[in-house]
Amino acid sequence: MNIKLLLIGFLLLAPFTKASISQKLLLSSEPVGGSPTLSYLFWDVYKATLYAPNGEFDISQPFVLKLHYLRDLKGEDIAARSIEEIKKQGFKDKQRLSMWLDKMQAIFPDVTDGTELYGERTQQGTSRFYLRDSFIGEVEDTLFTEKFFAIWLAKSTSEPNMRKALLNLK
Repeated sequence: MNIKLLLIGFLLLAPFTKASISQKLLLSSEPVGGSPTLSYLFWDVYKATLYAPNGEFDISQPFVLKLHYLRDLKGEDIAARSIEEIKKQGFKDKQRLSMWLDKMQAIFPDVTDGTELYGERTQQGTSRFYLRDSFIGEVEDTLFTEKFFAIWLAKSTSEPNMRKALLNLK
């Protein structure tokens, strides 16, 4: 086979192999709204983007939340902060919170500026997590999925402007 034809074929197909993890997980995945930045005091922490099929969000259907980190953080600190945010929304089951903390600490890696973590709400209502495009863990508790993604998407979130931007609400 002609090497030039092989090279041309590879170059033509290359753009299609670079699909984002959100596009691989959800057919016709598009952002629902904008990509707001979470800031704490003087520091930008991450940019968030919510993806859903055709950009149409339904909390009971699969979606992907991408967090593009803008600073270095320990995975155990991300997990602990997630638990604090779940508590702020009124969830008080200490045994479950402890179990969820352990699972997140086992899954969430340390991040640096530029790290991208993805959380997927599956069709079954479980949570799957990815570092860039590599699967890093799953929590098979549908209540966890509800409470975890509520950190960003519930009306009771501690960051209502972020929620509005993610969901493209006026």
